[in-house]
Amino acid sequence: MEVRDLLPIGISLAVLGIALAFTLNVNADIGTDFTANSAEKNATTDLATGLGKIPAKLPLIVSVVVAVVIIGLLVRGLGGVGGSM
Repeated sequence: MEVRDLLPIGISLAVLGIALAFTLNVNADIGTDFTANSAEKNATTDLATGLGKIPAKLPLIVSVVVAVVIIGLLVRGLGGVGGSM
C-alpha cells in the first residue's frame, strides 16, 4: 500500500459522486411525469430517497480509505506485521 494507491480511489469516489448527482437529477425529472400515488411515482420517490443517503456517507468512506492507506504505510514502514528484530 503506497500513497500513489490513493489516486484510483479518489477518481472512483469522484465518479461515484458525479454518477449519483446525474442519477438523482434524471430521477427527479422522470418522477414528475407520473401520477400521484401510482406505483411508478412511489418507485421513483423510493429510489431518490435511497440514493440521496449515499452522498452523505462519502466523507466517512473517504476517511476509512485514508485510514487504511495510512495504516498500510505504517505497517510496511515498520517492517511488516510481525516486525523484524
